[in-house]
Amino acid sequence: MRVKIFITGTVQGVGFRPFIYRLATSLKLKGYVLNDTSGVTIEVEGNERHVKEFLLRIEKEKPPISKIYSLEYKILEDTGYDNFEIRESNENGKIEVLILPDLATCEDCIKELENPKNRRYRYPFINCTNCGPRFTIIEKLPYDRKNTTMKIFRMCPECEKEYNDPKNRRFHAQPNACPVCGPHVWLTDKKGNTIAEREKALELTVKLLKEGKILAIKGLGGFHLICDASNEETVKELRRRKNREEKPFAVMFPNIESIKKEAFISPLEERALLSIERPIVILKKKKSYSLAPSVAPLNNTIGAFLPYTPLHHLILKDFGKPIIATSANVTDDPIVKDNEEAIVRLSDITDFLLLHNRPIKRRCDDSVIRIVAEKPSPLRRSRGFTPLPVKLPFNLKKPVLALGPFMKNTIALGIEDKVFISQHIGDLETALTVEFYEETIKDFLSLFNVNPETVVCDKHPLYYSTKFGEKNFKEKLLKVQHHFTHLLSCLTENEADPAEEVIGFSFDGTGYGDDGTIWGCEVFRLNFFQYKRLFHLRQFRLPGGEKAVKEPYRVAISLYKEAGINPPQNLTDEKTITFIMKMIEKGINSPLTSSMGRLFDGVAALIGIKKKVSYHAQAAILLEQEALKSETKKKYRFKIRENIIDWAPALKEISNDIEKGVPTPIIARKFHNGIAEMIVNIAEMERKKTGISKVALSGGVFQNGLLIETVLPLLKEKNYTVYTHQIVPTNDGGISLGQVIAGGIK
Repeated sequence: MRVKIFITGTVQGVGFRPFIYRLATSLKLKGYVLNDTSGVTIEVEGNERHVKEFLLRIEKEKPPISKIYSLEYKILEDTGYDNFEIRESNENGKIEVLILPDLATCEDCIKELENPKNRRYRYPFINCTNCGPRFTIIEKLPYDRKNTTMKIFRMCPECEKEYNDPKNRRFHAQPNACPVCGPHVWLTDKKGNTIAEREKALELTVKLLKEGKILAIKGLGGFHLICDASNEETVKELRRRKNREEKPFAVMFPNIESIKKEAFISPLEERALLSIERPIVILKKKKSYSLAPSVAPLNNTIGAFLPYTPLHHLILKDFGKPIIATSANVTDDPIVKDNEEAIVRLSDITDFLLLHNRPIKRRCDDSVIRIVAEKPSPLRRSRGFTPLPVKLPFNLKKPVLALGPFMKNTIALGIEDKVFISQHIGDLETALTVEFYEETIKDFLSLFNVNPETVVCDKHPLYYSTKFGEKNFKEKLLKVQHHFTHLLSCLTENEADPAEEVIGFSFDGTGYGDDGTIWGCEVFRLNFFQYKRLFHLRQFRLPGGEKAVKEPYRVAISLYKEAGINPPQNLTDEKTITFIMKMIEKGINSPLTSSMGRLFDGVAALIGIKKKVSYHAQAAILLEQEALKSETKKKYRFKIRENIIDWAPALKEISNDIEKGVPTPIIARKFHNGIAEMIVNIAEMERKKTGISKVALSGGVFQNGLLIETVLPLLKEKNYTVYTHQIVPTNDGGISLGQVIAGGIK
């Protein structure tokens, strides 16, 4: 097993490389460590258990004087190192000061926060050079206080003394402040009338939480809506006010022990929870789970995270129980970041607001990850990671701006051997999200002082991002196919050879195809420069277009119609079935698709898991969770004929099992097993023709942990090298990376 690690922070000139050398050699690992222009890069290779132990021990045992600001890692195929060595520093490229992400409160600051004798005791904005806001307060480079939103606060003599003392932990800590000279909090009612300030505001906040109230609190990159996660009535009321019917809420816990009471945590999940990035981590609930049922209805998982600002630490410590901590917005709009905006936009949702007067320069949602097949699998790469670059194993030939897709949008800038990916922006379907999108593009171009030579967008003519590119970048604009960019992002982060061909499986819900139809289950032979479509799912119609995405029973009816089987009457009423069948027959608002995501939706509907969804991919998520209840190895058949992946044999077998009364978990598991076998069979067919033994898996369908954990062993048994996502999301949030590569490698 080989892992590659990128670390930024105070890791040069502090004995960090010798420490890594000693740790690696003690575990009999091979590879190297070197300083580079932005920190330290490490590769270790060896026994899998020792590699994981190495990864977990770096942060725990690092030299006392060193500080880690970020640690990203990815697992790669073995390369065959002979020993472990400290390599010469990589001095290629200019030495640069990276814009750091927002950093979770460090242990030293927490100790001061909790020490009654310290002058920053219970100060909600305590920070030092090792922690605190960065990305969300910087206005322009260089990163000096005068170029941040902290410029409005003049340091008192004591803070200024710390700031100018090279021996002090707060030497040149740009957000440095204290209760005398820095920001403060106050509590208001929903109309913005002040009720309490400073310490009294904190005390009243906790009191209101105990009374079952819903509050909006201003954090690092925007507001959270918070309430008692154990109070079912309050959580249900938050759902009603936020217009969020069933989508799970994230839960912030006081400490790691309180998470362990509610969920199972592996060592890698614990490492992620405690990391300086402090993402939301998707965990499996325990049977003893005791939070309100409405926190994550119908789900056997929970999104958990730990406090990452002093304000969160104070509230959680005083409250002593988990709280809902969800982005403060109306569903589909971007997170709220300004005080006045919060009072206007959140007045119908929240009972009270906890505000502060440190301005937020840019919105930044919480990051979300899942550990799949013992690797990190990002679902949303944002706070804690943005704007750290994805490092490339080659240089781009020109600066590139990527405009991203429609759903889960991020934009990206490619400069030399780095790609800077924006924070999560969201689906470009509301006026406020579109405004945030345009603001982010302008912000990144200004912040990095780049004039891109090429601008890349999706081929879909109706995407807002495409229209924006056509309007603003005409002659510079390059349109690239959706599923190709999915796979390019996967190959890039796995450091594949740009010229070497691989077999790429790109499975998702929607992508504009080269033939003008909706693609979504595509098998390519590709390298970084070109692709050829080898196989695709047998097409079927989406009666009602976008409506079929929200009402999967329509997809199920279409599948039955296409396969020549009469739809079961339990899908909906007979009149509706007849109406939908006529829509399909006449092709009225029923576009063709080869989408694997929609196939998952249709199967979920026809076996009774979810006929209508309240959030994106809900049916597929619940289908996976149902499948996890079974351990059957049986599978449904997908027939490969010419270049078509025919799902009809599987549908007929599913229908037979439904009639026989086979339990739903077994049907769901057999469907997953059948998809995995189909992937392996296609890979084998193509290897016989071409000799290609490398496979890439990308697209939103591969967020499905069960599918990944089923297909990986099957492929590895047959000696395939398999590339999956570990740095950027496999969903559309990772598309902008692939777009940069498409525009900058030629």
